[in-house]
Amino acid sequence: MSQSPTQPVFDGMGAIVGPDGCGFRVWAPHASAVSVVGDFNAWAADADPLAGEGNGYWYGYVSGAGVGHAYRYSLTHGDETFTRVDPYALEVTNSVGNGVICDADGFDWEGDQAHCPPHHELVIYELHIGTFAPDLGVGDFADAVGKLDYLKELGVNAIEIMPISEFAGDLSWGYNPAHIFAVESAYGGPDAFKTLVKEAHRRGIAVIQDVVYNHFGPSDLNLWRFDGWSENDKGGIYFYNDERSATPWGDTRPDYGREEVRRFIRDNALLWLREYHVDGLRLDMTPYMRSVDGNGFGLEEGMSLMRWITDSVREEFPGRIVIAEDLHGHDRMTGQASDAAGFHAQWDAAFVHPVRAAIIVADDDQRSMGSVADAVRHAFNGDALQRVIYTESHDEVANGSARVPHEIDAADETGWWAQKRSTLGGGLVMTAPGVPMIFQGQEALEGGWFSDDDPLDWLRADDFHGIARLYQDLIDLRLNRGGVTRGLTGSGLNVFHVDEDAKVIAFQRWAEHGPGDDVVVVANFHRDARERYRIGWPAGGLWKLRFNSDASAYSAAFGDFPTFDVEPFTEEEDGLAFHTDLSIGPYSLLIYSQDA
Repeated sequence: MSQSPTQPVFDGMGAIVGPDGCGFRVWAPHASAVSVVGDFNAWAADADPLAGEGNGYWYGYVSGAGVGHAYRYSLTHGDETFTRVDPYALEVTNSVGNGVICDADGFDWEGDQAHCPPHHELVIYELHIGTFAPDLGVGDFADAVGKLDYLKELGVNAIEIMPISEFAGDLSWGYNPAHIFAVESAYGGPDAFKTLVKEAHRRGIAVIQDVVYNHFGPSDLNLWRFDGWSENDKGGIYFYNDERSATPWGDTRPDYGREEVRRFIRDNALLWLREYHVDGLRLDMTPYMRSVDGNGFGLEEGMSLMRWITDSVREEFPGRIVIAEDLHGHDRMTGQASDAAGFHAQWDAAFVHPVRAAIIVADDDQRSMGSVADAVRHAFNGDALQRVIYTESHDEVANGSARVPHEIDAADETGWWAQKRSTLGGGLVMTAPGVPMIFQGQEALEGGWFSDDDPLDWLRADDFHGIARLYQDLIDLRLNRGGVTRGLTGSGLNVFHVDEDAKVIAFQRWAEHGPGDDVVVVANFHRDARERYRIGWPAGGLWKLRFNSDASAYSAAFGDFPTFDVEPFTEEEDGLAFHTDLSIGPYSLLIYSQDA
């Protein structure tokens, strides 16, 4: 086919589908000639040249080019001519294959709208498509759809999906993006992902997508010296070409100071929300966007790019969420101060590390209740909802670490010690202020460590259905589904009891105070039960026991330690006007509230 003599000129980048052909626009400022080749012109490099538009952009319209056709750009630089995949390609045949023309508007959403719960009511389930629910071999989006009813029954209302941009090979965590606009072909491609999002929304489950902008590649990296130009033996137009290129993943940091690269990354971020209806984004390893070495804020242009993305989301998609994986405790990453990156929330290392330490260490005497109390209290900019809290994530269960049950007792990761202390940690995740998150299989006592070639053992969901019920009950209470624990959705917190000798901690949660709102959480981090244990209390009247993690309904290994409702006495303790004497089982967590 050939270009129309009266070419329609479309806005946008990449392949723009028209009524009888397709427009193509690419940025290649150092190319002396560019053409588009593909199924529509028998891959002839001289058939469909693009015209320079100025500022390094090239454009052309090819009649007869259409959805499903494979294509590439042929570029000439100096005396070399070579082909590249469209950086904006929404679909590729594979990471080293060709782009595929994709109709972004061709999917039937059937009226679907984004569905992000209020941030204070989010409960996130992190999952990896390739290992979450594979029917055979590498899992895909259709396999994940098949487990959405399970997730709905579990009670989570958001899934956070590890990166799905096209990566090298078929097995990967996803943090090595080769084509950031293309949906991973091994997972099913663009329409299969849209189907997953639509089906999740039908079940009231939001979708948060993990994206990687701190580096690209490093393997199968089509952007490398895209138009033939580079300096200092570096990566060319999409990358820094000086010492700022260096990352732990190669010299592949994007050039955040170059307008075309900034727009490329922002366009990608907004694509997921516009075209795929996702409800939020989680940006991977933001320390390497704000600095060269992962420390400080030396790359202000990286900070300003992040702020451009977060501001754009707030303006165009109010109510959705953008999360940073920063893990350095900087208030600047969240909030709306003029020097902040503007994220709604960030993963909180100040929670996960001390809490994991407290539940993993074998010797009770080594558990620090002060550290646990500090973890519960931690907040960014005075707002605990600016943090995501967890005991397991893809990073915490690999890279030299393992699943919490395995870390507790590698010789018997399904035994009493592992069950009791892992669920104690899970209880703290669901009751401390913040946005709670669990990692795939955590609710079924998944052991070992995470690997992209080791799928979840779904037999555990049957073998440990009681543990899943424990998480289900915790999630229901966290979301106030019974109408008597509203305080767990609020920001109010008073850690009023920290006993280093008995290894007991207690705290009060509230939104606005009062019956049905105020919640008291008591946690015992010791192997010995505590009977008639004196503890302060925030108010009198009948407080009902809503949850006891030692209940035998959750595991035959649990002791069903006799714990009951309480009616506090009018006598001061722990700085509160009331106190009670309660009993709590070993390594157990209790939740109390009053009827509304």
